Amino acid sequence: MKINEFVPDTQVFQAMDKTSTNAANTATSSSDDTVGSFYNILKSKLDDVNDTQVKANDSTTGLVNGTETDVSKVMIDTEQAKMSLELAVQIRNKLVDAYQELNKMQL
Repeated sequence: MKINEFVPDTQVFQAMDKTSTNAANTATSSSDDTVGSFYNILKSKLDDVNDTQVKANDSTTGLVNGTETDVSKVMIDTEQAKMSLELAVQIRNKLVDAYQELNKMQL
């Protein structure tokens, strides 16, 4: 299973980046760099989660096919993939909560 199936298209993040840039036109360039770096960090970490998922899937497939004989390696890869996905889901939940709190704020 690839995590990219569950991650919104990067066009959404790029649109958010453009919106933030347009909204903060009067802000300094460092805030634009922050938005871009947040996107890059988020994308990088989600790619890492995806890589662990693919690695675990390949290990499991190798065990079933007989090419992988080390069961402990397969279990470690699977557990790492599980934990990284759970962490990504928790981070997403926190980001959604923060976004909802920001929307509730009155100006």
